[in-house]
Amino acid sequence: MSENTGIVYTLYNECQDCYKCVRRCPVKSIRIQDGHACVLSEKCIECGRCVAPCPSQAKRVRNDIDKVKQLIGAGKNVYVSLAPSWRASFSCTRRQMIATLKKLGFAGVSETALGAQEVSIETARLLNQTDKGLLISSACPVIVKYIRLYKPELAEYIVPIASPALTHAKLLKKSLGEDISVVFVGPCIAKKNESDTHKDLIDFALTFEELKLWLKESDTPIATGDCYGEDFVPSHAYEGNLYPMDGGMNETIKKIGVKDNVHLCQVCSLEAFDLAVNSFAKDQLKNPVFIEALACAGGCMHGPCIATTSSDVNNMSRVLSHIKYRENIPTTPDVVVSQEYTPNPVSQKTYSMDEIQEALHKIGKYLPEDELNCAGCGYQTCKDMAKALLDGDAEPSMCVSYMRKLATKKASAMLKSIPSAMVMLDKDLDIIEANEAFIKMFTGNDQGSYLSDPQKLTGKEIKNFFDAQKIFSSVLTGGNEAHKENYKYNNKFYDLHVFPIEPNVSIGVTITDITSTSHSREIVAQKAKEVIDKNISTVQQIACLLGEHMVQTETILNTIANEYNTDED
Repeated sequence: MSENTGIVYTLYNECQDCYKCVRRCPVKSIRIQDGHACVLSEKCIECGRCVAPCPSQAKRVRNDIDKVKQLIGAGKNVYVSLAPSWRASFSCTRRQMIATLKKLGFAGVSETALGAQEVSIETARLLNQTDKGLLISSACPVIVKYIRLYKPELAEYIVPIASPALTHAKLLKKSLGEDISVVFVGPCIAKKNESDTHKDLIDFALTFEELKLWLKESDTPIATGDCYGEDFVPSHAYEGNLYPMDGGMNETIKKIGVKDNVHLCQVCSLEAFDLAVNSFAKDQLKNPVFIEALACAGGCMHGPCIATTSSDVNNMSRVLSHIKYRENIPTTPDVVVSQEYTPNPVSQKTYSMDEIQEALHKIGKYLPEDELNCAGCGYQTCKDMAKALLDGDAEPSMCVSYMRKLATKKASAMLKSIPSAMVMLDKDLDIIEANEAFIKMFTGNDQGSYLSDPQKLTGKEIKNFFDAQKIFSSVLTGGNEAHKENYKYNNKFYDLHVFPIEPNVSIGVTITDITSTSHSREIVAQKAKEVIDKNISTVQQIACLLGEHMVQTETILNTIANEYNTDED
């Protein structure tokens, strides 16, 4: 079963309610229902942070391989817009990469970096026309969606041009024909959102992971040899290949040239972006400020579907070693895709302190000191968790400390209500915990002290209260349960049950006093023995008497018989 309604979704049956995805999600677009995580598509920014860390691989990215196959099968001329970070994921030459993609049915391959170059030229032009104020790059679809949904007040500062991928698609259609189809291939999940909303430019977006899966499933190996004649269309890219690097876009803008008063900044990660724009005051900017903003720490080289385990240094080196620079960069772009970014804020409810307090009570938080803010539930603070409860996105069971306290209370209540003595022992056979019945049965004159503070028993040797060391040691090391009926200790009889909790670490013991029962059995047994002995004596007497009468009867009969025989004679 899966919740397959968005680009990122959950396989319900695989979800192990670890809340790791909630912890990793920067916008908390995860709802927990019945212990399983559900991605809220309307809140998701497709950053992919929840996908790779999922320990059970329950988080998945929508697979569009079959859709691309259908597009190719329909006879379309389908061209690949290949992200410049491909060299970090595939150890082959450009010609081998192009030949491999053509084996899958693509008509040709082009570098997305061509679109990046056009975006840099247009961005530099806008900066040179700006006297002061803020401009934010539109290259990263995650940043763009994050702003529109969660920082709507900043939407007006996004440069009014489309991303390099969309610009590249427009460039390809202008160069190769409007009737061609374009499929983007790169490390970014959010590009699928771009293709979904701009079908006129990009038909579909595949990740490097999907491409590798496609090659494996179709048994298509990476091409080898020179692959002479294969090359990118319509031409090679140059400085645009810097884009996947942290600060790469700014480097291209510098090479194009901007005014001295233009301030170029770069931030990589949503957290860094938040810090950069926190308390932003437009009126305080006296110069044009451009922020190259990327959602992934380290840039696109760290995209969620980069599909490589190679060292970052090696990956960057492979990309950088193939970058060529133009001596003369045009100051006017060949292609510009204008794009207005309107705010689309996520609806967020506000709650009164009374409502938040009521929600906190549901997870056992009654006092300020109860709010541990441990983030075990995935939320940074207990109050954030309370708001999620009110939103219907969280469940009380997500609070680890609350569940621990609840379990402890239930266990304590059960232990207290059980009439048998119960005790837990560690590897040294010292007491970890004992119930009230144990205290009453075995602590003698110190009973009152232990009842008022049971923790005083912790660490005490069990043999000082109840001695069954051999049985305890056997269960602790052997790992098998032991049950002893009528175990005699201090002139009393006990039903003793010993069971392992953790082998060689701890055991549990239940002790039931059956002395009165055993005494009753002894009395019954004694009475039975007396009755049996008496009956045996009586039977023996009867047998004896019967034996005497039989002898007498036999003698008389023999006498009569003899006399009768004599008379006849």
